[in-house]
Amino acid sequence: MKQLGGGLAVILFGLAGPVLGQQEAGAAPAAATVSKPSSAAPGRTFLPDRWLRGYVDFEYAPPTNEPDLGRCAASTGQYGVNAPCAAFARYMLSGYVEARPFGRTALRRVFLFATPRFSFGNNLPQVSYTEDATPIAVEGSAGVGIELSDKFEIRVVRHAVYWMGRYRNYLGPADLGPNGPYGHYATVGARWYFGGWGRGRGMQ
Repeated sequence: MKQLGGGLAVILFGLAGPVLGQQEAGAAPAAATVSKPSSAAPGRTFLPDRWLRGYVDFEYAPPTNEPDLGRCAASTGQYGVNAPCAAFARYMLSGYVEARPFGRTALRRVFLFATPRFSFGNNLPQVSYTEDATPIAVEGSAGVGIELSDKFEIRVVRHAVYWMGRYRNYLGPADLGPNGPYGHYATVGARWYFGGWGRGRGMQ
């Protein structure tokens, strides 16, 4: 019986040895996946990574499709092909710029933005259509916003129009005045993103 018991012990030890070895071998990768406290420094408080973003857009208006900037009467062509008031744009350069200068504290929710739009051209409806890139005006909005969530934000906006080149002066009887597109105004508004459109990141 002692010999039988000793034989069984040897057999059990022989079977258990490989199993224990496999468990120990398999445990090594698991130990490697244990997360450790990161030693990396937190994001910067001022000017963090990707603090500035936006886009630039260029547009071309084919003849007879020129945007009317509201500066010149549509009948300005009656004053000849060289009429000075010809603020009907051929080219438009616009964009959106957003700055988030703070990366930490509650100020990280605050952002500044601007939507400038430059117009160029020299056209008289039904009289003269050119490819000239005469500077006309820059108009757009700028302001400050507060992000309340990744889908909802509050914005304070100011819109203005600044004329360029000869349009800084009075241009005769066809000149409708310097108010331009939408004129000068200020608003307070709310923006809600939906359908997957939004900031793409959760609030921290």
